[in-house]
Amino acid sequence: MRNTSNVEKIILGIDPGTNLMGYGLIKVKGNKAEMIMMGVIELSKYDSHYLRLGKIFTRVTSIIEEYKPDEMAIEAPFFGKNVQSMLKLGRAQGVAITAAIMRDIPVHEYEPRKIKIAITGNGNASKEQVAGMLQRMLHIPKDDMDIQLDATDALGAAYCHFIQYGKPESEIKFSSWKDFVNKNSDKIHI
Repeated sequence: MRNTSNVEKIILGIDPGTNLMGYGLIKVKGNKAEMIMMGVIELSKYDSHYLRLGKIFTRVTSIIEEYKPDEMAIEAPFFGKNVQSMLKLGRAQGVAITAAIMRDIPVHEYEPRKIKIAITGNGNASKEQVAGMLQRMLHIPKDDMDIQLDATDALGAAYCHFIQYGKPESEIKFSSWKDFVNKNSDKIHI
C-alpha cells in the first residue's frame, strides 16, 4: 500500500471531443481532492477538422502551462458504429496526449465505464449522475455546476485517476455495511 499522506499533485482530466472537449483539474493533497477548475474548449465554430486539432493542442498546452499538472487522465474513446467519427475522436485524443507528452506529463487512459464505476459505482450511470456525484464528493457549489457535461466528464477522469492511485478520505466513516445502511437509511430503497 502506498503512503499518500504527503503527496500533493495536480491532475488534469480530459474528455476528448471534436465539437466540445472537456477539461477539469483537481488538486490532491494526501487522501483529499478538491476541484481547481473545469471548462470546455468549444470547437464547433471551426470548419476545418485540422484547425480544430490545432486549437485543441494550443488550448491544452496553455492549460498545462498555467496549472502545471503532474499527471493527465484522459477518457478513452468508446467504440461506435461511425468509423469517421471514431477516427476524428482518436485524433483529438492524440493531440491532447501529445500536448501532455511534450511537457513530460504522464498520461493515464480510462474507459468511460471505468470512470462511471469509480464515481458512481454504476458503469451505466448517466452524465448527470456523474456530475451530481462529483458535486457532492468535491463539494462544488451548485452555481459552478452550470456548465457542459463534457467538463464534468473530464473532472470525472481526473477523479477516477485519483481513486486509482490513492484511497480517498471520506468525512463520514463506516465500520461495516450494516453501519453504512444504518447511517444512510434514507438512501436505501427496497
